[in-house]
Amino acid sequence: MPEPFDMSLVQRGARNRRTPYYEATQRYGPKGFTVYNHMYFPIRFSSFEDEFDTLLNGVTLWDVAVERCLEISGPDGFAFAQLLTSRDLSTCKVGQAKYVLICDSDGGIINDPVLTRMDQNTFWFALASSDALLFARGLKNAYPDMDVSIKEADVAPLQVQGPKSKDLMLKLLGPSISDLKYYYWTNAVIGGAPVVVTRTGWTSEVGYEVYLTDGTKGTEVYEALMEAGAEFGIKPTGPSDIRRIEGAIFNQGADMSYENNAFELGLERLIDFDLSDEASISMAAYRKIRAEGVKKRINGVTFDGDPFPGLNNVKWPASIDGTRVGKATSAIYSPRLEKNIGYCWLPTERSVEGQQVSVDTEWGPRTATVTPMPFVDPAKTIPIS
Repeated sequence: MPEPFDMSLVQRGARNRRTPYYEATQRYGPKGFTVYNHMYFPIRFSSFEDEFDTLLNGVTLWDVAVERCLEISGPDGFAFAQLLTSRDLSTCKVGQAKYVLICDSDGGIINDPVLTRMDQNTFWFALASSDALLFARGLKNAYPDMDVSIKEADVAPLQVQGPKSKDLMLKLLGPSISDLKYYYWTNAVIGGAPVVVTRTGWTSEVGYEVYLTDGTKGTEVYEALMEAGAEFGIKPTGPSDIRRIEGAIFNQGADMSYENNAFELGLERLIDFDLSDEASISMAAYRKIRAEGVKKRINGVTFDGDPFPGLNNVKWPASIDGTRVGKATSAIYSPRLEKNIGYCWLPTERSVEGQQVSVDTEWGPRTATVTPMPFVDPAKTIPIS
């Protein structure tokens, strides 16, 4: 019988870019990479459990320069940015950030970035892996009279996350950084390089993101953070899927796509119905969806059986009484909860607490039970603290 293909032989090439921190990350022994927004993305330096423990108790450094920033600017920058999202951007101050959905005219989610308002008419959308930049440039063709610039901003974010992240940033930037509020940003200098620092993150923990604005200084900024963080036990990591699933953070492409809308995801809080249909291309669709309801929803679930050995690689079929009714999208073992946890799409009438479904996992059949989300810190008090 032929041997399975060795995925380490997948071709690499210049069409996949390296982040400004690539050389620095190599010094710390990354265990694996994926390709995200056409860039190499380090996904792990130790075990999932070790990195999870550091995130909960110390401070982690995570190269997320792959979250390329869609920059909308120009005299009509505000109006065009508002077309993309169902959140009312007039409530977002210069210096503030918001979690938003970029949605199509049918309500389908193109991306779910953190938006930062850089000035009155300039916005950065930190993108999950998708073609949202091309979507925005295509939309511009429907509004030829708008004076707007649409491009990828030359910035590279790092995430500094965990309870000791405040100590680290205080050491590097001084007492003024303590005044930075949750979901706001400020300019700073780290390792001799200009950066934008935000109080945001993809971990459900206390943390910051550092946006390098001089791509030639990646190694200097990375090493400055590692050096300053040594006394706090800083470790480079990849994404903590354990913590983000505990915190009910969805992953674009894995848990949702343009075929899903905000109501199906329980994210209707991100729709401001005071906006007019002309202000945002998704508003008319969302008024219709609100009136008609949805046929399916994503749910938090716990799985029985032994701990999963890792994060699932494929979506798993979910069935009730032998009939396929949905799919599990992300699943992993939580050492803190001592449970396998994840997400499962089900018909709306089956999306009720306690509903059990049979799931064909990579590690054999399991029973999943619908459970409220988030699994940890439902009031989201930890990241705000």
